[in-house]
Order: sequence, then structure tokens, then C-alpha cells
Amino acid sequence: MKEKFEYKYEALSLEERKEIDSIRNQYLPKNEVPSKLDRLKELHHKVNSTPVIYSLTLGVVGTLLFGFCMCFFLVENWSSNWFIGIPFGIIGIVLIVIAYPVHKRVLNKLKAKYSNEIIKLSDEL
Repeated sequence: MKEKFEYKYEALSLEERKEIDSIRNQYLPKNEVPSKLDRLKELHHKVNSTPVIYSLTLGVVGTLLFGFCMCFFLVENWSSNWFIGIPFGIIGIVLIVIAYPVHKRVLNKLKAKYSNEIIKLSDEL
């Protein structure tokens, strides 16, 4: 009696093939030389995101300090020490107020720093 060999094959669907390719691409070695377009996108992102990070950090810290100041006036057990909260409130208000000017200043400095390279790359593309 001969032994029979059976082979069963099912073709992958298009969605499964795309998923396999996306997983495979995550494990391929990256290109060491970035393209000009990638460099342009990287510089643009850096110029726009860095000032936002600075201003949001200042705004959040200022808001937290101002809220801590309010605790000295609103919490019953702390209200006798209201004079301790005043410096925190002043510092918080100052940080909130300077958040936008810091954003504009950092943005202008980064634009001045990277403008030549961005213009050069965009002209080449």
C-alpha cells in the first residue's frame, strides 16, 4: 500500500498580506541616510514642537502653583496660613503670563536658526 501525500494551501487575503508586510517592515533595518524630505519634516517638526513643549510646561506648572495658592485660602485647615500661599500664587500667575511670550521667543529663535537649512532643502526638492 502506498502512502499518500496531501498538501492543503489557502491563499492569504489582501488584508492579511498587508498586516504581514507592516509587521515585517518594523523589523527591517532602517535606512542610515535619511532623505531630504525626511530631514525637512524633522526640522519643521522640531521648530514647531519645541516652543509648544516649553509653553505648555510653564502653563501647567504655573496653574498648579496657582491652585496650590488657592488651597491656602479655600481649605479650612490651611486658611490660617494664607500668607504662605501668596508667593505661590504670584509665581504661578507670572509663569502663566510668560508662557505665551516664551513660546513666541523660542519659535522665532528656532526659525532663525533653521530657516536657511529648511529653505535650502525645500528649494532642492
